[in-house]
Amino acid sequence: MSRPVAVAIMAKAPVAGLAKTRLIPALGATGAARLQRRLTLQILHTAQQAKVGPVTLFCAPGPHHRFFRALHARTGVRCTAQHPGDLGQRMHAAVQAAAGPVLVVGTDCPALTPADLQAAAQHLRDGHDAVLQPAEDGGYVLIGLRAPCWPVFDGVAWSTAQVLAQTRVRLAAQGLHWLEAPTLWDVDVPADLPRLRMLPGW
Repeated sequence: MSRPVAVAIMAKAPVAGLAKTRLIPALGATGAARLQRRLTLQILHTAQQAKVGPVTLFCAPGPHHRFFRALHARTGVRCTAQHPGDLGQRMHAAVQAAAGPVLVVGTDCPALTPADLQAAAQHLRDGHDAVLQPAEDGGYVLIGLRAPCWPVFDGVAWSTAQVLAQTRVRLAAQGLHWLEAPTLWDVDVPADLPRLRMLPGW
């Protein structure tokens, strides 16, 4: 059997006024929260369909929210709290928790498929130190690492168009060999909604 590659999903609770706030002007606070719920269900389904390894939801503000409790009860997925700190610190903690190769994803990319996760996992199994799946906005929708490497996340200007470029610099500085998958798009702002609605089932 292929070596398991864990999947860590960084997920925010679908709380009106706190989730997908940049979409509130288009959807309202409740609508944005509903979309966050649906996006989380979508990426969880994608990760479970990929069957590359154990799936964990890293939950903010914590796994006690009723949405996460219901998900655990219904699917059996492990839910745990995100580590304190900025996004880099939280993702690094998720990598450490995997104790082996891991793919870290958010909930913002409904275009991500099981095949994308399977390909990324295989790249790690094939010996690459890391794998990136870029996003059109200058970030990335997936990062995979064979082992924890804090400098990859340290000091990155999160939520900016510089995230991908800065991550490449950090990977190179650590002497890591990485592969990049095809660029995808994510759902962050109202301009992203028309393309979302064109996806089957949305």
